[in-house]
Amino acid sequence: MSSQTPLQGRELVDCARANAKQGIETAAHQCGYGNDLNTFARELRKACEQMNLQVKELSELITDQDMILNLGTGEIIAPDTTSEL
Repeated sequence: MSSQTPLQGRELVDCARANAKQGIETAAHQCGYGNDLNTFARELRKACEQMNLQVKELSELITDQDMILNLGTGEIIAPDTTSEL
């Protein structure tokens, strides 16, 4: 659900991180900035600086942990029943 008012600070960073994989347009909308990508990017940079995060692009908010979670979405191969091994 998108925010009714533009998020700031830690909430903005958390929301942007959660939506980073979907791209900047989606992240901006979900964080309450609508189509104002410039303001979204500026406020996100400011919030990251306040948290001492070195981030130049939205994609840098995607952590290694997020990538590892996606690796676990492979195909499961198992017998049809417990008696068929």
